[in-house]
Amino acid sequence: MKQLAWFFKWMLKAAIFFTLFAFALNNQHDATVRFFFGQQWTGPLVLVVLSAFALGLVIGVLGMVPRWWSHRRSAALARRTTTEVTVSAEKPSTMPPPSQPPYGI
Repeated sequence: MKQLAWFFKWMLKAAIFFTLFAFALNNQHDATVRFFFGQQWTGPLVLVVLSAFALGLVIGVLGMVPRWWSHRRSAALARRTTTEVTVSAEKPSTMPPPSQPPYGI
């Protein structure tokens, strides 16, 4: 069963790869991207689409970073406060240790 799942996983990866490869082969026409002030860039359409996708990923990750830092900071603070609470809650015992181990161990 594990080998069958592994096979289907690789077949799905191969199908995605060949679909994207066919997309790249079918979109080799030149595309022009016009920027501000008369600047322009001409390149294959597949590179334009890939560049737009990569730029979107970078902008998304950069937009996520401040919240990620905030969550890490609050998690570290919560971890630190729970550690301090558990350390302060532990008091030394005034009872002598038992002569027999608990539960007959």
